[in-house]
Amino acid sequence: MIQRFCASNSFNGYSKQILLVSFLIGLFSCGEKKEKEFGPEMDKPKDYKVMKLGLRQAKINLDFPATIQGQQIIEIRPKVDGYVVAIYVKEGATVKKGQLLFRISNPQFEQEVVTATASIKSAVANVDAAKMHVEKVKPLVEKDIVSKYELEEAEYTLQAKEAALAQAEATLANAQTNVGYTILRSPEDGVIGLIPYKVGALVNSSNPLALTTLSNIDNVYAYYSMNEKQLLQFSAVTPGATIQDKLTKLSPAILLLADGTEYQVRGKIEIASGLIATETGSASFKAIFPNPLGIIRSGASATLRIPTNIDTALVIPQSATYELQDKRLVYIVTKDNKVSNVAITTIPTDNGQYFIITSGLKQGDTIVLEGLIGLKDNQQIIPKQAAIDSVYSKLP
Repeated sequence: MIQRFCASNSFNGYSKQILLVSFLIGLFSCGEKKEKEFGPEMDKPKDYKVMKLGLRQAKINLDFPATIQGQQIIEIRPKVDGYVVAIYVKEGATVKKGQLLFRISNPQFEQEVVTATASIKSAVANVDAAKMHVEKVKPLVEKDIVSKYELEEAEYTLQAKEAALAQAEATLANAQTNVGYTILRSPEDGVIGLIPYKVGALVNSSNPLALTTLSNIDNVYAYYSMNEKQLLQFSAVTPGATIQDKLTKLSPAILLLADGTEYQVRGKIEIASGLIATETGSASFKAIFPNPLGIIRSGASATLRIPTNIDTALVIPQSATYELQDKRLVYIVTKDNKVSNVAITTIPTDNGQYFIITSGLKQGDTIVLEGLIGLKDNQQIIPKQAAIDSVYSKLP
């Protein structure tokens, strides 16, 4: 019986060993089967839409905030001290050259005119008396009754009296000029600005505020600035060898008024400063707009728009790019169908759908259009060329 029990236990242990080996073989086989089924599938390259870059025509609008100034801005200031006794124009009025604007009262100048006039009368009388004395002495000298020195003395006295008369006339002219300064007329055609002083105010040439300003707005200047980055972008997309050459080839400028409406008259871009100011890091430009109806006033704000046509532009959809650490990047496809990210600089189109490439890509490069989130640098793909017409269907 003991032998039978041992034989039974030995058989059971052997069975367990067989089952364990069978289980391990099955487990290894399942793992190998899963690896064969899923491993190669995970490593298999996927399809991605791509596009080969070519040159295209594009149109963008470059917008800049602008301030408006009249063609001529003149401060009307008094040249003499006095009280404002009359104001003949209203703020915002359109005036002509020579039109009366202000009258200033200063009794001192009027009194100086009276005094100078009286001095002239006295000087004239003295000259006449000196002339009579000369005429009286001449015959006496000829008859040797008196010495010729008396005649010379009389002539010198006449010259002194004539000089005194000339001085009196100059004093009168100066007094009349001062009186003339009390009447202020418009030096040019234009529009009157604010009038900070009222009747009765004491004014003089050293007052911090002018009596008013006169602006000639037959033409207006729209001043705007480009920072260094904008200036480089402008140079990149505009044909021409120099900045001035580029400006001459620009389309007429458009002015968007404060309410968003478009001013119907087109302007011409001119450069106002060829240097980048160290204080602001920008260069100043101006556009000249005719203003025959006087709609645009000096001091207004507006937006200057420069339509720019680019004949040879590299244009890509914005969806084909992504941002990383303040850089904009795209994936390009290399010869072995692997992808590599490249940093680019761009200018957005007006509708926000596309970018115009200014650096980072070149004609003939192939970029990935979709599915950028799952891509990794140096990953292999199966490129599928997208239909060009569908890619650029929303290009303005």
